[in-house]
Amino acid sequence: MKALTRTLGFLLAVFGWLTLAAPLPAAEPVTSAPDSLLVMTFNLRYASARPPNSWPERRPVMRACVEKAAPDLIGTQEGLYQQLKDFAADLPLYDWLGTGRDGGSRGEFMAIFYRRDRFEPLEYDHFWLSDTPNVVGSTTWSNTNRRMVTWIKFRDRQSKQEFFFWNTHLDHQIQLAREKAAALIRERVEALKTDLPVLLVGDFNATADANKAYDLLVTEGGFTDTWPAATERRGEIVNSFHNFAGPTAGTNRIDWILARGPVKADWTEIITFQQGGQYPSDHFPVMARVRFAK
Repeated sequence: MKALTRTLGFLLAVFGWLTLAAPLPAAEPVTSAPDSLLVMTFNLRYASARPPNSWPERRPVMRACVEKAAPDLIGTQEGLYQQLKDFAADLPLYDWLGTGRDGGSRGEFMAIFYRRDRFEPLEYDHFWLSDTPNVVGSTTWSNTNRRMVTWIKFRDRQSKQEFFFWNTHLDHQIQLAREKAAALIRERVEALKTDLPVLLVGDFNATADANKAYDLLVTEGGFTDTWPAATERRGEIVNSFHNFAGPTAGTNRIDWILARGPVKADWTEIITFQQGGQYPSDHFPVMARVRFAK
């Protein structure tokens, strides 16, 4: 666990790996409601120069999508370092923290973007989803891709409310790895021994309410799934992964926003934004407006 200094614009070398954060230009005024948070999980699809759906084609659409949705916090998955630098340059209201799953700037990130005018990071950390979670890049559950968690403890500059924001990406092939990852995340959250709200977002590569990984976190694990719990469900009811084919009616929702503790969800939405037939990613971003109960 690491305490943050005031400046997040440097590359922080800690225990042999890097945590990367965007520089800090002048803050913009807060525009979101002071008693609620707009939370997004967004698998960005790693950057590729090969069309169709190359990163140069998708980048302006992704910028427009996020600007229109105006989330306060974004848990991203699959972003590569230069891609995340592009994302940050296009969205100057946000700072970010993350590290590559292969260590330093290498591999995909679970980068967390946040409105710098509203949120102050107090602590952050990363761990890998394996039997040796403190070993950078470790895999022990037969999965070939390294998987990890990045989390931040924030303070809301307006309300002074503190809370945790966790972001992950579970394995896409090995069910055992998904289950063990869910159990480890649950164990680590419980080890916080906190009454503060905890938001857990990510691409879980498992259909909500139809997978043991979901049961370990939600049915048995004390988390609330904001999708069924929200007062209102906006937009189309579609699968959150679409592979650039566009919306398909269904309930195969593998991108989740979970909450633990005193959290209420006003509404949730799977955002099917596109421009000229170009989608920003092969996943739709999922968004929720949440409030912390008094």
